[in-house]
Amino acid sequence: MPKHYVYILRSLADQQFYVGLTSNLPVRLQAHHAGLVSSTKRRGPFELIYWEGCLNRGDAAQREKYLKTAWGKRYVKTRLRRYLTG
Repeated sequence: MPKHYVYILRSLADQQFYVGLTSNLPVRLQAHHAGLVSSTKRRGPFELIYWEGCLNRGDAAQREKYLKTAWGKRYVKTRLRRYLTG
């Protein structure tokens, strides 16, 4: 069972993506929605558009780092093409 999650939020205010890492996805999402995360504080509300589970933190951190690269962003946009274009 996954213990760590890499997730992507899309700001409904500016349509920008935020990639994050957590061990408790529901609690982390509540923190984002409540404005308790400094890097997203002024960009809410958000929708969770993608998440992946990993068995250890190291793998999750490596995946988060990749998803923040140009290649990773391209992967997400290709993977979610139909969802993102409506």
